[in-house]
This record gives sequence, structure tokens and C-alpha cells, in this order.
Amino acid sequence: MTTQSDIRAFLASRRAKITPRQAGLPAYGGNRRVPGLRREEVALLAGVSIDYYVRLERGHLAGASEEVLDAVAKALQLDDAERAHLHDLARAAAKRPVRRTGRVRGPLPDSVLRVLGSMTDSPAFIRNGRLDILATNTLGRALYDPLFPDGTAQTVNIARSQFLMPDGRDFFPDWEESVNTTVSLLRTEAGRAPHDTELTGLIGELVTRSEEFRIAWARHNVRLHHTGRKSFRHPAVGVLTLDFDAMELPARPGLTLTAYSAAPGTPDHDALRLLAAWAATEGTRPTGSPTAAGRGK
Repeated sequence: MTTQSDIRAFLASRRAKITPRQAGLPAYGGNRRVPGLRREEVALLAGVSIDYYVRLERGHLAGASEEVLDAVAKALQLDDAERAHLHDLARAAAKRPVRRTGRVRGPLPDSVLRVLGSMTDSPAFIRNGRLDILATNTLGRALYDPLFPDGTAQTVNIARSQFLMPDGRDFFPDWEESVNTTVSLLRTEAGRAPHDTELTGLIGELVTRSEEFRIAWARHNVRLHHTGRKSFRHPAVGVLTLDFDAMELPARPGLTLTAYSAAPGTPDHDALRLLAAWAATEGTRPTGSPTAAGRGK
């Protein structure tokens, strides 16, 4: 899809989610032809003319000011991730530099890999915006073992594994939530990096080969992913649900370090200890040499 069609679909989908009652507007008449707000109602709430808002929703965001974008975001009750995505789409339409302009290509610094390796009690990994796993510590490699083909240490992509790997559904037991998260993260990254050919290639592959991905992609949902809980069904230790915290690496914009943990004394904490014992038995090693970790942005 083009940036213009992405803008059109995103704004229309957000408008469809807001009812007049939610927006504090009277709902005149019982026969509304649209499920949410009408364009003229969004224009009223944003303080712009109907013709101007129609032009925006048709994909012409290039000339829109920050103030207008914020007014539209407020009218549509966008959350932080959606608001940022709207601004990213406007930058892409205007061919202005997108966020994260300081992205650095090249290998991960040895110091970053040492920090990752020093996290011995928590599974942790570094990924890029395309959801490529670029480096892991020992427990991170053990946790994501089913995603690594033939036990190799090569870079794998979480989204490709999830939707195209035969056992992807088994590894992610909270399937619907996991699908929504993965697709929303890729949609967010597509707004930040619309000219990333590897990203567009990945999305094209998944849209073509996975109906579930195609349906979720069409929802145009986006999200920020800083903290939360995630479940896995590991073949060696069973189901474990872990807290996660995701931290962007300031020295490598576009890369994120994610670490998992469980509260002491819980079954999930016991499962992590069992995973560590399994990793030691299997001789599991961390992944991500400086050469491998530097692929992508």
C-alpha cells in the first residue's frame, strides 16, 4: 500500500471506532450510514473545515501542521501510539525525515553484548523494528529455542516464525493477543520507516502467505510496547507467563533490548529456573556476534 492509502485507511478506521456519544456530540436521527463519526463531525471537533478534513482523510497530510494533526488526534481520541503514527504518516507523506533519524547501521558494540550476557537470571534479547532477533543472552536463546531452525544461531524473525512456522501457534498460547501485538508493532514500524525495503518485503511475504496476518494488518492498529506480560509454551518446560520490559538502546536508535522476569516464589519463576537447567544441559549459548547483530536497522 502507498502512504496515501495507509493514511486514508488509518483515519477512516479510527473514525469508525468513535461514536457521537463518546465524542460528546448529539446523535441526530436513528439511521446513521457509518458506524462511527461522520467526516463533518470530526471536522467540527478538530476545528477545521469539512473540505479540509476530507482532503486529509483522502491521504493529503503533507501540508498539515503539527497543530492540525494534534487537533485531529484529539478529535479521534487517539492514544499515544496512534498519535505518533499519525505524525509519522504525515512525515512520510511530506517526505520529511521520520523519527529515529539517528539510526546507526553496523555491529552492536561489544559493551552492549556484554551487558546482555551479564543478565544471567532473565531471558533477554535485542531486536530491531522488523522484529529480527539480533542477539540473545543464554536464557533468551533457550526461551526462543523453537524459533531457531535446526538449532542454529542465525538471525530469526519473530513475525515470520509466528505466522509461517508450523508450530508457531503452539509456541504463542495467547494467540489472538500475540497476533495483535506482533502486527501492531510492524504497523508502527512501517509508519516510522516507510522506505525500509526489508520491512516492506517482510510485510508483503506475510500478507501473501498468512490470512491471519492479512486480516490483522488491515485493522491498522499500532501500539507502544514498553512493558507487559507474555506467555510461551516451551517444549521443555511447558507454559510460562513472564513480565517483560523493553528498553530502546540510545546508542543504536531503532534497536530494543527486551528482558523477561517472574516474581520469586511463583510457578513461572520455577519454570525459569527449570529453563536455565535445561539450557545448561543442552549447552545453549547466547547468539549475536558483532557481525550478526549489526544487520538491519
